[in-house]
Amino acid sequence: MPKLDINKAGWEQSEFPILCETCLGDNAFVRMSKQEYGRSCGTCARPFTVFRWNPGTGMRYKTTVICQTCAKIKNVCQTCLLDLEYGLPTQVRDTALGVENEAPTSEINREYYAQNLEGKLEGNKSLMDTTRASSAGKEMLKQLARTDPYYKRNRPHLCSFYAKGQCSRGSECPYRHELPVDNELSKQNIQDRYHGRNDPVARKILSNHAATMGLQPPEDQSITSLFLTSLPANATEEAVRTRVVKSLPALDPALIKSIVHVAKSRCAFVNFKDRQSAELAAQAWANGLDMDGETVNVKWGRSKGSVAKSKPATAAATVIAA
Repeated sequence: MPKLDINKAGWEQSEFPILCETCLGDNAFVRMSKQEYGRSCGTCARPFTVFRWNPGTGMRYKTTVICQTCAKIKNVCQTCLLDLEYGLPTQVRDTALGVENEAPTSEINREYYAQNLEGKLEGNKSLMDTTRASSAGKEMLKQLARTDPYYKRNRPHLCSFYAKGQCSRGSECPYRHELPVDNELSKQNIQDRYHGRNDPVARKILSNHAATMGLQPPEDQSITSLFLTSLPANATEEAVRTRVVKSLPALDPALIKSIVHVAKSRCAFVNFKDRQSAELAAQAWANGLDMDGETVNVKWGRSKGSVAKSKPATAAATVIAA
């Protein structure tokens, strides 16, 4: 039996990486190089076994950037950090399913957290439990899921010399001769993508989906309320608050200014303290909000001026968001 090196306690060894179909490539005969403890994990900072391979002709070499423990915790690919089941950023998946990120983001506890979870992961594919997810959240993920591999993501990086007008390789250059685009999507980092926070790709996907489902944010920035209709007959204001808070784990409950419940009309206004919180809720509820087995419809509130101009057709219309 080999002698255990206490200096390497907690370091990870593996025989094959956890990859999505896109990163693995379309080549049925992939040759990989393996280097034990080749680098530190991009999230927990523990040394792990690094794999490197070429996914196909004309593609760039790819490598694993996080350890298998961290990949199993979030059920993501070790290279692109996208969800293995839906092919979406973790922020999109967690927002739809109402999952709270439990992994520590600070350097103090993240290595200890990952090491302690290794025992729980023995024999398990992932710690992600989606069995209790709402039907609206699952439907949202089905609509957004990428069903086919996106091999375009494996293309070579841009040639920096071409951007400066100094590349002399011409057609023999292994990098892409395209000008870089400086926008929000170009500003990404591994920590935000893994933990599902401030991910520009996820924000774009969520905002586009909300607009498609009729929840395009109104131009009036003063509107910070969402209107819930078709509430269960036995719903109370406290029950609505509890369900709202539970469905938005990434949102601080203190950012919910008030909830105005109209029992007679089975509707409610959820008023937020800022526009950003309201937009986050609208994105999470794009396919509706599940409550007691029923799907609650969600719409943006209207400004006080527009409500005053229109005649109140029902009792619910006379309620103005605070």
